[in-house]
Formats: sequence, structure tokens, C-alpha cells
Amino acid sequence: MTETLPDRLSVNPQSPHYNEELLKKDVGVRFNGVEKNNVEEYCVSEGWIKVAAGKTLDRRGNPMTIMLKGKVEPYFRTPESAA
Repeated sequence: MTETLPDRLSVNPQSPHYNEELLKKDVGVRFNGVEKNNVEEYCVSEGWIKVAAGKTLDRRGNPMTIMLKGKVEPYFRTPESAA
């Protein structure tokens, strides 16, 4: 059974787009053809990702993020059959 990735996904547990089960399956994101390892949130339909801006934190202790626009391609890093 192949599972498709959602249009929007976040690594922040307080976000309504957080999905722990999917994140355990090791989701990767290619942005404009380049694999990104520091993606905090993505949206395929709107074509943006949010990445951490260095080590800077906001007043709630969450990383400060920058929104980048471009082609977003989420994928599973490991095949589901290998799990």
C-alpha cells in the first residue's frame, strides 16, 4: 500500500499540519531540485518551504524561519517496502 504525502506538512508539534506518523517514515524535501535537510514546513500547492534562519529563536523558543518560494517535491527517503 503506497501512502502519498500531504500537500502541507510541518515538523512543529503545535502546528495543525503536524503528522507524527508521516515524519517517522523519514520524509525528505527537494526544493528547486536540491535536497534540503533543514525544512521546518512545506506547501506543495503554494510552492514554498520554511527553513530555519541560523540558530536564531523567537520569543517562544521556536526557530526563526524564512519562507522560500519555488518547486517543492516531498518524498520518502527510505522505500516503504524496506521498513
